Amino acid sequence: MRYLPLTPEDRAAMLNTIGAASVDDFYQDVPQSARLGGQIEGLPNHQGELAVERHMSRLAALNTTASDVPFFVGCGAYKHHVPASVDMVIQRSEFLTTYTPYQPEIAQGTLQTLFEFQTQVASMTAMDVANASMYDGSTSCAEAAVMACRVTKRKKVVLSGGIHPHYAAATRLLCEAQGIEVVQLPTAVDGELELANHVDETTACVIGQSPNVFGTVTDLSSVADAAHEKKALLVSVFTEAVSLGLVTPPGEMGADIAVGEGQSIGGALNFGGPYVGLFACTKKLVRQMPGRLCGETVDAEGKRGFVLTLSTREQHIRRDKATSNICTNSGLCALAFTAHMTLLGGKGLRDLAVLNHEAACDLADALEAIDGVEIVTPRFFNEFAFTTPLDAEAVIAMLEERGILGGVRASRLLPNGQMNNVIIAAATECTTEEDIEAYAAALKEIV
Repeated sequence: MRYLPLTPEDRAAMLNTIGAASVDDFYQDVPQSARLGGQIEGLPNHQGELAVERHMSRLAALNTTASDVPFFVGCGAYKHHVPASVDMVIQRSEFLTTYTPYQPEIAQGTLQTLFEFQTQVASMTAMDVANASMYDGSTSCAEAAVMACRVTKRKKVVLSGGIHPHYAAATRLLCEAQGIEVVQLPTAVDGELELANHVDETTACVIGQSPNVFGTVTDLSSVADAAHEKKALLVSVFTEAVSLGLVTPPGEMGADIAVGEGQSIGGALNFGGPYVGLFACTKKLVRQMPGRLCGETVDAEGKRGFVLTLSTREQHIRRDKATSNICTNSGLCALAFTAHMTLLGGKGLRDLAVLNHEAACDLADALEAIDGVEIVTPRFFNEFAFTTPLDAEAVIAMLEERGILGGVRASRLLPNGQMNNVIIAAATECTTEEDIEAYAAALKEIV
């Protein structure tokens, strides 16, 4: 009775109470042609829990995980070491209070966590204020575009040719549903500065990424100047949060809004989620920021306490006045981010970033020594693109046959088979010398 607690007598009593002869009465409005006439073909009969566990374990064993083989996949999701203490911290009862902090007097653990998270994100991005997280980096980017249109009262958004295609797709989806024009510049490994040439009096914002999807690091200061000259905003995107320990942060480049993905800090790959979106902006834009903002205060006795300071989402105020329909924050992932960042501190983040960059440099040196391989990313942090004399899809498949997950082929992300001989590879502090040697040896044999 673990999963089916109702007896036939219970069900009969319920049906009698509501005046239904059988469960079939509930489906009277469903055409007979749309109803199943029996068992679903090909679907096995129900099994016991132990049998199902064994079956699911066999299916799970078919996956190749990031820890099983040399792993060089990035493009927005990165393999980093998460200390065991992070998992211990996020399970403590002080933090596992209410799901959402509507009653601050019983949600102080949750509120303080979010307050510390906001502080860390604002510091890392060199922005004035950050919210209590978003779903992920792509939805943060989309929300930033819509926010810029509210602020400027304009209806055009320009995306760089180096923004992650998934971020671009999410932004187009949200913007076009609201009648906002989205202009996507041609795909470019090193083209972020082109944004400065596409700002006019109708532009709400330009969106550039550094490091971009090809790993190229770019100083967007000149883009910010060009945008501000036309009274537009600069949205700076990042997919690798660890890069903020080494590269110039968005705020120092003049960004009005900084958005990105926080999975790299405290979050495992998890086959794609859940992740945590980071969102920060300048102080003057704070009331147009989506989501919610936790603040520090004192109670009636003068003791330190935490509250929801701003809640501009549709659950809290009249829907037509809300800045976003995002209904939650990624609280558990934000807590893991905060726990990991607290363990690292500023110096730890810088040291971690250096390890990542050094690993990527070693990988680039090893691959570029192979005849026919060319590194095409001019300036990178821990990820770069390179060309091969063979089709990238074939190369990735042959590397996998040799027990190496060699990266992401660019044509998988880009439309119409663009850059079909380009592979994007990432290296982190988890990448060993032996991993790099195995990758270089296998790629040399293939090409």
